[in-house]
Amino acid sequence: MYGNKVHESVIAAGEELTGITIHYVNEVYDAGETIVQVPCPVLPDDTPDSLATRIHALEHEHFPRIIEELVTADHPSTHKK
Repeated sequence: MYGNKVHESVIAAGEELTGITIHYVNEVYDAGETIVQVPCPVLPDDTPDSLATRIHALEHEHFPRIIEELVTADHPSTHKK
């Protein structure tokens, strides 16, 4: 499941919390080892679109930072001095 279907399902299930998971990619869809999870509250008046907007903001905030941390940690020559 992906896209707005996820947000529709979260709201339909009455969940109070959702979020993003950044994980390693492997040969099985969404089964890679988790790197970090970031929670996002589901608000009482949320629609799939309003929830998606907040989820996308979390992705834009965290993905670049986490990837940079992983890349620089794996390659000491890229560390800033």
